[in-house]
Amino acid sequence: MKKIQMVDLKSQYEKIQEEIDAAVLNVIRSTQYINGPEVKNFQKELENYLGVKHVIPCANGTDALQIAMMALDLQPGDEVITADFTYVATAEVIALLKLKPVLVDVYEDTFDIDIEAIERAITPKTKAIVPVHLFGQAANMEAITEVARKHNLHVIEDTAQAIGCDYTFKDGSTQKVGTIGTIGCTSFFPSKNLGCYGDGGAIFTNDDDLALKLKQTANHGQSRQYIHDRVGVNSRLDSIQAAILRIKLRHLDTYSAERNKAADFYDNAFANHPKVKTPKRVSHSNHVFHQYTLQLNGVNRDELRAFLSEKGVPAMIYYPIPLHLQEAYTDPRYKEGDFPVTEKLCASVISLPMQTELTQDQLKHITSSLLEYLN
Repeated sequence: MKKIQMVDLKSQYEKIQEEIDAAVLNVIRSTQYINGPEVKNFQKELENYLGVKHVIPCANGTDALQIAMMALDLQPGDEVITADFTYVATAEVIALLKLKPVLVDVYEDTFDIDIEAIERAITPKTKAIVPVHLFGQAANMEAITEVARKHNLHVIEDTAQAIGCDYTFKDGSTQKVGTIGTIGCTSFFPSKNLGCYGDGGAIFTNDDDLALKLKQTANHGQSRQYIHDRVGVNSRLDSIQAAILRIKLRHLDTYSAERNKAADFYDNAFANHPKVKTPKRVSHSNHVFHQYTLQLNGVNRDELRAFLSEKGVPAMIYYPIPLHLQEAYTDPRYKEGDFPVTEKLCASVISLPMQTELTQDQLKHITSSLLEYLN
């Protein structure tokens, strides 16, 4: 059996090697490495895939969030609400821009931001909400946008882990995550569901005026060459990465289907086991399984990880420390115990290998190894 990895990028590449190699070589031969036709073509193809009017490629997912907040003209001291249970980048850009991160708890069964907690956290200084579509499943966007409309707030979707995920509204209509709020942001980090072979990111919006601001902000604040209408940054997706993403975008739905097959295998193996809780599937969203994350009950997580490692099974903890307990985000408003769900999750979650290349033999080995320890 082939060595099990959390993400097997080499095997994924080997399946599309001819397409990738040809695309990269075409860029090198063209010598149009920055803002070349591959970037523009990828932008259009991603717009079509998402059903969104504007895609603005950029250098990475963190830049995408920063550019979004800059383009919305948020000012120092403005409050931005986001989940306590997420990767640090979501709160990092809020603090970097001298905005005020306002953290709220999440739902235990879905890991998504708690709607009632959002409502309680809103003050006259609140300007935006950043829901995170964590692990590949959508937050309750219909409820979030309803809260945002009531309080005249922007919604910035962090869809770094959920590109390709479909949100289903109460009327039965569907929309891709990242296209529902004011702005959507994503990352093309190599391990993402749609990942390039370096860094990359993108921003989405259906607002024409906002799209112009986003484009300017990402390009030194320029409206045209040497004319700078706003303070901006230098954040762009290079042509080689765009060429790779064009190829991989064509396979994205297949990748999601393969991830779901692996998740179904895990679900069946661990169904109703008293010591593990499998990821909940919600009615308002499908799942693209960026991660497959279990909650442990009465299990020593460190010992389990060590046992799995001896069996050749990697496992990761996303995320071991809540944002409100990170030294960089120490805040007199928050103390240990203020976010009980997040704190419980940080102490009990464990993620198993999740990728497009998992074989039946690997899945059997992973599940049997975990069950051996649990039983």
